[in-house]
Amino acid sequence: MRSLEDTPTEPIDYAALSVAYGGLLATLAYAARHRDAETDPLATTELAPLALATFTLSRTLVHEKVDSWLRRPFVAEDGEGERRPRGRGLRYAVGELLTCTRCTGTWGALGLVALRVGRPAAGRTVISVLAAAGLNDFLQSGFCYAAASVASREDGAAQPTPRGEPLRAVPGV
Repeated sequence: MRSLEDTPTEPIDYAALSVAYGGLLATLAYAARHRDAETDPLATTELAPLALATFTLSRTLVHEKVDSWLRRPFVAEDGEGERRPRGRGLRYAVGELLTCTRCTGTWGALGLVALRVGRPAAGRTVISVLAAAGLNDFLQSGFCYAAASVASREDGAAQPTPRGEPLRAVPGV
């Protein structure tokens, strides 16, 4: 991550994002305070599906071609999948968010919990769909890895990744 001095932003740009997030979080907390926790609680058993749904949402927003229209005003993408924030100031700061799955995941979690608290049935449905998609992604990756492992043992070739690229050694691991 580049330091603040190395980006075309000012602290106020990040402050604006922090205030927006904090304001939305405070609004959610205030709205949840008025919910009847006995009739429709957000149970701890929902945390795993919520985490998986947040993972799926953030990966989709940051990496998938289908959401490139959303990133385009804030992120420059080259033909090889390299992404970098564009512009200056707040535009650049939003671009940084949209190139980071962890950062986007934080905002996505806030949105999913807000949906779950505000519209419980719709929230459960959206979280279930995204969690199922995330589990599918893990299962597909695991299957491809297992199939590639078997194939490489049979022919001695380099193991491909789930997307068909050879595995590379990670230094220090």
